[in-house]
Amino acid sequence: MKLVLDIGNTQVKAGFFENKKLVEVIVFPELSVEWIESTKIKHPGISNIILSSVGKVSAKVIEILKNNFHLIELSETTAIPINNLYKSPDTLGKDRLAGVIAAHSLYPEENILVIDAGTCITFDMVSIKGEYKGGSISPGFLMRFKSLHTFTAKLPLVSLTNYSELIGTDTETSILSGVINGLCAETDAIIDKYKGLYKPLRTIICGGDAKFLADRLKNSIFAVPELVLIGLNEILDYNEQ
Repeated sequence: MKLVLDIGNTQVKAGFFENKKLVEVIVFPELSVEWIESTKIKHPGISNIILSSVGKVSAKVIEILKNNFHLIELSETTAIPINNLYKSPDTLGKDRLAGVIAAHSLYPEENILVIDAGTCITFDMVSIKGEYKGGSISPGFLMRFKSLHTFTAKLPLVSLTNYSELIGTDTETSILSGVINGLCAETDAIIDKYKGLYKPLRTIICGGDAKFLADRLKNSIFAVPELVLIGLNEILDYNEQ
């Protein structure tokens, strides 16, 4: 069994893999020595771990992981199974990289646009040749709502709902219309631009707002909820070969 650890800004996601099969996902607030020790008891068959983190992990946690498992800490120098053409690999988000690696492993003979709908909306392109081209970063739903509230004097902070009208009839529904319809139109337009450059093109989506966004797009799109974990497992396998 292998363990994939994806540490984000607000939570940790742990994926347990048997070969390439994701058998369990756990989400919790913080990676601690206690969690590692309890996991080792619960899953004694774990031998290899990959750790991806947007910030620093305590030295004690790293020490425990290295002493008990074969650990790979994902960085810009880690060997990967695709050709990374990004000009500043040290600034590339690990989730973006893992996403395109997973996409290429799932559909190795296709051009793929990967959309991650979370705090930000990211668009990333991996070609049929296994070349990561790069992409774009845009504010997600929550960030757009917060910016409207923060940078104006009177606009309220609105939460994402299933509002579907084009014309808002008060301030709250006007904000909902602007953010939801604006982001959906933006996403469809970007997909269309990629379709003009790469033919044929498969588009897949992941992230916390993936289903909400995908259900409102005109373009056909495939949801792969645990794409980042799948990609991290591919990197782990590649380095174990």
